[in-house]
Amino acid sequence: MGAFVLLTILTAFRVLSRNRLRAGLTMLGIVIGVGAVIAMVSIGEGAKAAVQAQVASIGTNVIIILPGATTVGGVRGGQGGAVTLTTADAFDLKKKIPLLSETAWSKRDVMQIVAGNKNWNVPVNGISPGYLTIRDWSYASGGPITQVDMDAGSRVALLGQTVVENLFEPGEEPVGSTIRIKNVPFTVIGVLAPKGQSAQGSDQDDIVFIPFSTAERKVLGTQFLGSVAALFASTDHPGDLPAAVEAIREVLRGRHRLQPDQQDDFTIRTQVDIGKVQEGTSQTLTLMMFAVASISLLVGGIGIMNILLVSVTERTREIGIRIAVGAKRRHILTQFLIEAMTLSLVGGLLGIVLGVLGAQATTVIAGWPTIISGESIMAAFLFSLAVGLFFGLYPANKAARLNPIEALRYE
Repeated sequence: MGAFVLLTILTAFRVLSRNRLRAGLTMLGIVIGVGAVIAMVSIGEGAKAAVQAQVASIGTNVIIILPGATTVGGVRGGQGGAVTLTTADAFDLKKKIPLLSETAWSKRDVMQIVAGNKNWNVPVNGISPGYLTIRDWSYASGGPITQVDMDAGSRVALLGQTVVENLFEPGEEPVGSTIRIKNVPFTVIGVLAPKGQSAQGSDQDDIVFIPFSTAERKVLGTQFLGSVAALFASTDHPGDLPAAVEAIREVLRGRHRLQPDQQDDFTIRTQVDIGKVQEGTSQTLTLMMFAVASISLLVGGIGIMNILLVSVTERTREIGIRIAVGAKRRHILTQFLIEAMTLSLVGGLLGIVLGVLGAQATTVIAGWPTIISGESIMAAFLFSLAVGLFFGLYPANKAARLNPIEALRYE
């Protein structure tokens, strides 16, 4: 049986080599389909990994609490659409919820920063000292904003890498220099290590941090002292996040005197929530790209079926002779199936090379991250073989059912 299969494969190659151009054009759909599947899945996996890295850059086990999101007149307002959170909320959360390892708060606005003869518009964030700990932010130089800075309302600032690049000359040390925010002088006490883009695509390094007390009294202003734009909290373990979220909701509803029939006047988000949304979008995009690429494989399969039907017509007399000298119908069926599988096999191998090169070219040219996985290569290759088998079945069955007498008479 093994010798028969080997001989049939050699015969298939010999038959296909008679018209190499036709065989090559037939395989083209398979080559493009397999290559497209591998390249698209690699791009999707790379995007998923990039999203995970961006979500991780937020910090470790982070909980974000935003004001607003209340329903007024049947319309649900946006997050941050009301002033409902205060510094007192943060203190109470830390006091009443043992699961929380740290709490913090912030307020921000986009303002012009001046350093020497240069200026730059940048988000200025007034923060409490715990914010940088929760966000897991390290320093390229200098040090953090401390509780002493908060208590004294010190005019000190931390700069992100993007701000440094736009306000200072290459090699110039920002720490110790003076910048002006709303005509108020601030001393730069530290430069933050780069974090890159956030999960939403914004530049996390284009930022300035100052003490919250200084921000609300001297720079950003406030509707009333202690109001914040967002609260932040963290837990020691990821598994504690769901319980911590429920505890936060219970404490805040009690502090805000919300009745059981009233909706929350705040919105709670966690790293897990943000990651699920982003990964869900990435997976949907990957599936869409995979589906589009698979169409090329189906088109390639139709091409294989078409060329084999032509081959059956061209070799009708040959088939009749083979049956007349003792070939069984299963032998004819097997030969044509192997020819179809051979086209898929060669096309699949060429498609793998095309897909890998395409994914690498995408990374080099477009700068998109790609991850080429063995699973995607194997899945695309096996799919191409299945396409060859499926679309080769009808022509092979037609050849095997030829009447030998009529086949011998065929001119």
